[in-house]
Amino acid sequence: MRLIDEWEGLVKSQTDETFDEFWKEYSDTEIRIYSSILKEPDKKVTGTFKELYEKYDADPTIFMGFLDGVNNSLREELKLKEIEEDTPIELDIDIERLFLNMLIAKADHLFTLPEWDDILTEEKKKEIGKLYQRRNQVIKEKKIGRNDPCPCGSGKKYKYCCGR
Repeated sequence: MRLIDEWEGLVKSQTDETFDEFWKEYSDTEIRIYSSILKEPDKKVTGTFKELYEKYDADPTIFMGFLDGVNNSLREELKLKEIEEDTPIELDIDIERLFLNMLIAKADHLFTLPEWDDILTEEKKKEIGKLYQRRNQVIKEKKIGRNDPCPCGSGKKYKYCCGR
């Protein structure tokens, strides 16, 4: 079974009774890994899958979940379906995209880590926060009035055409 399938199976198998314990293990692992990575934000994280989950003292399946979560913050995404224990991994993280993705995921346990204070200024955090807010903003389209030309291109007024 592929590692990504094990991760997805683990997530789907959670029940109301097991979810809290699962979430605690996963979030504790994420905090540990991100705290370490953010201490040296310009350094690429490299090693085999096995070397990395051992380095971060993580369960292999939980580490696969971490990779799944961080993948869209990488400059070059990993092919998660192809990862095995001996697969070489390179995490070249786009730090600003990572922060934005943490906001999007509402992962306050991650975007409030103290390590961010040494990486992003308050102004930069606010700028990224505005990007997040704009991303979620709903923009209403201009409403067609009864006497406006019909948008279908017929040349008729809307009320005599598609507005009936």
